[in-house]
Amino acid sequence: MKLVIQRVLSADVSVDGLVVGKIDKGFLVLVGICNEDTEQIADKMLKKLIGLRIFEDSEGKTNLNLEAVSGGILMVSQFTLYADCKKGNRPSFTRAGEPTKAKQLYEYMLAECKKQVPVVECGIFGADMKVSLVNDGPFTIVLDSEEIL
Repeated sequence: MKLVIQRVLSADVSVDGLVVGKIDKGFLVLVGICNEDTEQIADKMLKKLIGLRIFEDSEGKTNLNLEAVSGGILMVSQFTLYADCKKGNRPSFTRAGEPTKAKQLYEYMLAECKKQVPVVECGIFGADMKVSLVNDGPFTIVLDSEEIL
């Protein structure tokens, strides 16, 4: 599983010109799921995500988590995080999760986030989405389950 986490002042996702998810301060999280991913891996990744202390405290140090700043999460599925560009110029997506399984795991992650974070918004799995954001910093972190678990 791969998460691209962007600390944002605001972010939204739209489908067919309609905003389907929107947050103010918080995390825009792009989620890539592969076939090997499980709910146990998702739980560990979510624990790391929600606990990240990347908001500035009163001294300007990145020391605060989402809860401390009353931040939200906008979670958007993005199978392209598993692009393989080793051969040629056209990416292969064979490592990306099979859509039915990936959707189930994405929905599981959303439900688990909603248990811990007051504001959780999302895109629509598999849709052609337009994502807008104001990255705060910019501050972007990539979490890869193969590296942190």
